[in-house]
Amino acid sequence: MTQGPLKGVKVIEMGTLIAGPFAARLMAEFGAEVIKIESPEGGDPLRTWRKLHQGTSLWWYVQARNKKSVTVNLKHPEGQEIVRRLAKDADIVIENFRPGAMEGWSLGWEQLCAVNPGLIMVRISGYGQTGPYKDRPGFGAIAESMGGLRHLTGYPDMAPVRVGVSIGDSIAALHAVNGAMMALYHRKVNGGKGQVVDVALYEAVFNLMESLLPEYDLFGFIRNRSGASLPGIVPSNTYLCQDGKYVVIGANADSIFKRMMKAIGRDDLADDPELARNDGRVKRTGEIDGVIAGWTGSHGLDEVLKVLEKAEVPVGKIYDIADIVADPHYRARGMIEQLKLPDGQDLKLPAIVPRLSETPGETGWVGPALGEHTAEVLSTLGYDEARQRELRAAGVI
Repeated sequence: MTQGPLKGVKVIEMGTLIAGPFAARLMAEFGAEVIKIESPEGGDPLRTWRKLHQGTSLWWYVQARNKKSVTVNLKHPEGQEIVRRLAKDADIVIENFRPGAMEGWSLGWEQLCAVNPGLIMVRISGYGQTGPYKDRPGFGAIAESMGGLRHLTGYPDMAPVRVGVSIGDSIAALHAVNGAMMALYHRKVNGGKGQVVDVALYEAVFNLMESLLPEYDLFGFIRNRSGASLPGIVPSNTYLCQDGKYVVIGANADSIFKRMMKAIGRDDLADDPELARNDGRVKRTGEIDGVIAGWTGSHGLDEVLKVLEKAEVPVGKIYDIADIVADPHYRARGMIEQLKLPDGQDLKLPAIVPRLSETPGETGWVGPALGEHTAEVLSTLGYDEARQRELRAAGVI
């Protein structure tokens, strides 16, 4: 890899599946050396999740790109010593085990801080490192529920539904990276020490809940599911077109609402003083949505897009992955990378975001084979070939 903004930053990833590994992935994409610790017995379960190619998950190739895989038995004292040696000159350790697991392996904050006072330890868990729920197992789905997201997702007359990806884990991962970068900056610029970044999945979700809490606090208002619309912001909804396809329209800014109404032939609504501001439109949400739905229902999706784009109204169709791959804007922005798997198979992967003009991220390699870098990394710690053979024979690596 060429020099990225995190070149020279050493990250030890100790975790499985989604939140912790996703956070480490973001760092690896921008040049950090990420050493992923995996169990010698199968490694990260994500390696076999969802669609497989020759026994390996295609998701794995995304989630583990640019990482080095080192197999270590964390239950073995010599395996724990390997991790302590790695942590000695590491900048960041990321873990997403249940609170107490790292301490059980003599790899908790106190033990790692003792060998590296400048270490930043990112700890991702369902409920955080403290509190009455800290020992409960927690996954993204539970966090989305406790954080308030599930209660808002879906239609009011149906059970709450989930977003189609592991959004709770991903939100937590983004918070983890933010916390790690702030701690790293503090250490470097302000002369600060290392510290713990405590990320609870439910808190990361709760952090995105906009005005949910103050609305309840002042008005006792409990926001509920509102289907495809954005509550209290009108019009912003999904509408059915004549050809059975759906369109998303966000005409909630005052000037945009006026342009849209004129574009669909409803000058009366465009010029109605009661609808000039959002608070007035909210009172007539049903009427406005009915007018828009009536118009989209009498036109095909392509015509709806053409008319509203000409009027400079934010509008879009709902993309599936086939739409994404075929889209010229995705292509023009280089958002789909063409890579090769170890067996030579071509594979498309999402490109790396955000875009940095001077030090962009890049894909050096796709997710590694289990233990692919064990010998390389251990040799840097002073383990020669003979000692590594002994450790393999003993089931340590």
